[in-house]
Amino acid sequence: MDLKRHCVKLNDGHFIPVLGFGTYASTETPKIKPEEATKLAIDAGFRHIDSAYVYENEEEVGRAIRSKIADGIVKREDIFYTSKLWATFFRPELVRPALENSLKKLQLDYVDLYIIHSPVALKPGKEILPTDEHGKVMFDMVDLCATWENLEKCKDAGLAKSIGVSNFNRRQLEMILNKPGLKYKPVCNQVECHPYLNQNKLLDFCKSKDIVLVAYSALGSSRDKRWVDQSSPILLDDPVLGALAKKHKRTPGLIALRYQIQRGVVVLAKSCSEERIKENMQAFEFQLTSEDMKVLDGLNRNVRYFNAEYAIGHPNYPFSEEY
Repeated sequence: MDLKRHCVKLNDGHFIPVLGFGTYASTETPKIKPEEATKLAIDAGFRHIDSAYVYENEEEVGRAIRSKIADGIVKREDIFYTSKLWATFFRPELVRPALENSLKKLQLDYVDLYIIHSPVALKPGKEILPTDEHGKVMFDMVDLCATWENLEKCKDAGLAKSIGVSNFNRRQLEMILNKPGLKYKPVCNQVECHPYLNQNKLLDFCKSKDIVLVAYSALGSSRDKRWVDQSSPILLDDPVLGALAKKHKRTPGLIALRYQIQRGVVVLAKSCSEERIKENMQAFEFQLTSEDMKVLDGLNRNVRYFNAEYAIGHPNYPFSEEY
């Protein structure tokens, strides 16, 4: 596969592969573990691997990457690895130690992309979702511009090649972009994005600022009970996706991935099945017509699988505004 051709240039000059492998696994035990899944993904041709502190799998994912490097399948510079700064580490003095902790788990010298996982800060400590005695999530108030300055320092120190954000709305992106003394713009905004939530306005805004939109939950959602409303519609069962899949002799999942690639969106595909992991690489093997794209645009219904309920009520909760 021609890797350069399937990459997008970021605003800092680095390249990101347009199809990434998402390593998040829901609490229901996946058929294959993150280490095995990551190895299969690299074997299938994935070079962009997306993880995060909060996924609690960086040791396994790092082991998979290092074993493929040791086998001579890839070099470190062939892999584009993303990690994310979790909400309990947004205070300026906690940013670099959090990244160093991820690097230690991964046993890598740098990450290719380090992003602020969400604009909502939580009380620092060991707990991923710190709660008070009534079970209410405990927020923290942190100036995200100060957090961002410390990501810039991580980039300058060579610990992260590129830096970006996730789950930010337009106003929050503008806050960073308009920060006095801004050294580096975010290279990306990673958000939920699929035919039921196509993020058209946010995508246009990001393109206007030379920020890449990265899509998570591009195939719908793993429907993890901790985060996702169980009554939400199942994207891949949509009859329109089904009809296009039939037309192109592909699967509904491949139609959903191809849709994003043709919109200029970097897309993450998550799977715990060897067959699906291999199949997802076929997103480069066919093209949707402009008519197909219009039909898919018409599926938008602002269904958000991940609405970050734990963060509702925080002043930085990102999803109460239109985009």
